[in-house]
Amino acid sequence: MPKNVQFVVDTEGNRKAVILPVEEYEEMMEDLHMGRAARESKSEPRRSFEDVAKELRASGEIDV
Repeated sequence: MPKNVQFVVDTEGNRKAVILPVEEYEEMMEDLHMGRAARESKSEPRRSFEDVAKELRASGEIDV
């Protein structure tokens, strides 16, 4: 756990909320989004890297 995380506690000392730097929050939200996108696309058809690269070369989007 990062050192700069703070907790909001109740009168009994139970953790009720967390305060963290915006950068860490944004990274965490991006990770959650990427995980959700991966789960949702799991059943979609797959294409090989070679096929995608070939298509991008043919359309002029990449030149490698």
